[in-house]
Amino acid sequence: QLSTGDMLRAAVAAGSEVGQKAKAVMEAGGLVGDDIVVGIIRDRIEESDCSKGFILDGFPRTVDQAKMLDACLAEKGECVNAVVALEVPDAVLTERICGRWVHKASGRSYHAKFAPPKSLGGAAPSVETMLDDETGEALMQRADDTEEALKTRLAGYHAQTVPILEHYSSCVARVDANQGLDEVWAAIDKAT
Repeated sequence: QLSTGDMLRAAVAAGSEVGQKAKAVMEAGGLVGDDIVVGIIRDRIEESDCSKGFILDGFPRTVDQAKMLDACLAEKGECVNAVVALEVPDAVLTERICGRWVHKASGRSYHAKFAPPKSLGGAAPSVETMLDDETGEALMQRADDTEEALKTRLAGYHAQTVPILEHYSSCVARVDANQGLDEVWAAIDKAT
């Protein structure tokens, strides 16, 4: 599983040519362009652990990125041969994402409904009631895990990412991800 964020950080740390380009953009406060991201993917899939295939997590996010990825793979006589669309209703995503809290120092994660800290005790989630079980320190929510931010993210997803499913229509497997983990894995296995 290849995460573009992880690959960007690794390329920057390794000081590769494309990593240096990404570092310059990030240090200037900009967003890394599609050409740089595709370059990082191009470099990464050359590594031996990708010789039998790979899974891209979170990329492509737009049809333009999909076309760039297609061109990159075509240079090697390859193509995207499977796309798994994990489908969950927006309302369920909102409940899942907006309930997430994390202990910044350790990375321990909690959820106000599904995995609450002991401190919550039936109260409304807040900085005062959401405390780490081990340290008692306040938990935090990511800035983009609010309902307002999520509405913007979901609008972007529906406008820019959903059209990728049509682009790759010949190899898309749609999986109902609004069920238990075992059922989702079984559906993925069946679909791929």
